Amino acid sequence: MIDTAGTGLIGIVVLFALLLAGGRIGAVLGLTGFGGLALILGPEAALIKAGVVVVDTLTRYELGTLPLFLFMAHVFFSVDASRDLFDAAAKFLGHRRGGLAYAGIAGCGGFGAINGSSLATTATVGLVAYPEMKRRGYDDKLSTATIAAGGTLGQMIPPSGALIVYGIIAEQSIGQLFTGAIIPGLTQALLYVLVVFLLVRWRPQLAPPGERAPWSERWKALGKIWEILALIGFVIGGIALGWISPPEAAAVGSAGALLIAAARGKLNTESLFTAFHETLRTTGLIYLIIIGALLFSVFVGVTGLADAAGAFVNDLGVGPFLTLVLVGFVLLLLGTVLDGLGLMLLMTPILLPIVEGTGMTAIWFGVFLVRAMEVGFLTPPLGINLYVMQGMAKDISITNIFRGVLPFLASDFVHLLLIILFPAMVLWLPEVLGN
Repeated sequence: MIDTAGTGLIGIVVLFALLLAGGRIGAVLGLTGFGGLALILGPEAALIKAGVVVVDTLTRYELGTLPLFLFMAHVFFSVDASRDLFDAAAKFLGHRRGGLAYAGIAGCGGFGAINGSSLATTATVGLVAYPEMKRRGYDDKLSTATIAAGGTLGQMIPPSGALIVYGIIAEQSIGQLFTGAIIPGLTQALLYVLVVFLLVRWRPQLAPPGERAPWSERWKALGKIWEILALIGFVIGGIALGWISPPEAAAVGSAGALLIAAARGKLNTESLFTAFHETLRTTGLIYLIIIGALLFSVFVGVTGLADAAGAFVNDLGVGPFLTLVLVGFVLLLLGTVLDGLGLMLLMTPILLPIVEGTGMTAIWFGVFLVRAMEVGFLTPPLGINLYVMQGMAKDISITNIFRGVLPFLASDFVHLLLIILFPAMVLWLPEVLGN
């Protein structure tokens, strides 16, 4: 029987090769994991183990959280939630220098709390915010970079699809992950606001001030989003305070989204069919990825690679702080060549034991990992959020967009370091609320 860390390393090399060759991440993870298990345990045992993983995964109660939150997001697409959220923020902040950039970040944060996807947040808010910023004379690099960076808030601010997937893979409380992500999500948004503030103070021509909207228009814009904000507040607050479980919150959110869409007169057969279709399509894809990741995780556990990696780090004798910095560096490095979900699914079974060896919890690592994933959405050569923005601003070169995002990337590195230095940013709120 083969049972060496070397086999695990070979499996990772094969996995990387298949991913770089353009293989689908769910299929690649599953095939690599199953192939490795067949090599080590034998084909029959590997087949039995794969069947157990599939059945156990698909029958988990908390897995229902994901499609319900996805359905909630797709219903909100039909009511132009992103446009209303940005418009309200713009009415309150647009008269300030850089106000539309602040509004873009606020709109991304609000819409991110609805859909939990970085790409969807960037795309939907960008369609609304970028043309308005361009019309007001904002610098193109600032406009595109602000929306691309703000879009990453979709992964961090609960409910987050990435945190749900991590919770299932690492067998951690999704409620605690959501609660632990609240303070990092808010501080991340505040750092982006600080970046914009410093940039427009340094170079005022980047973002000219606009006209001050009268209070009647401000209240009117706020009136369009109050029920959305109330629903988001109840969903996130209910989970954080332990009133309802994440699956129950997802059900409430979906029902609330349907009621809001109906009240606005936008709930019809076409919009409902589109919401169901997109939810089922995305859910099926993510379920395949989760099953593949769990198979690969079992393979890594059988090879002893995680233990070997932990022993190697311990032998370095660098201490907990430098160990976590090293983990962060590895995540950032791999994030330049792997998409966010691929990074999470590949590195969780390897790095989680190392992080727990420093005294940090799996909840802390989940939030830190998702935060590092977000940086990958802004980092060349992938930087997929930047390409999404370039698709909307075709007259701007991708090089200029990369340059524009550099100050936001610097704030991301500072934020990651703060999470390492002050783990209470993640752990304090779940402990206080006792969930």
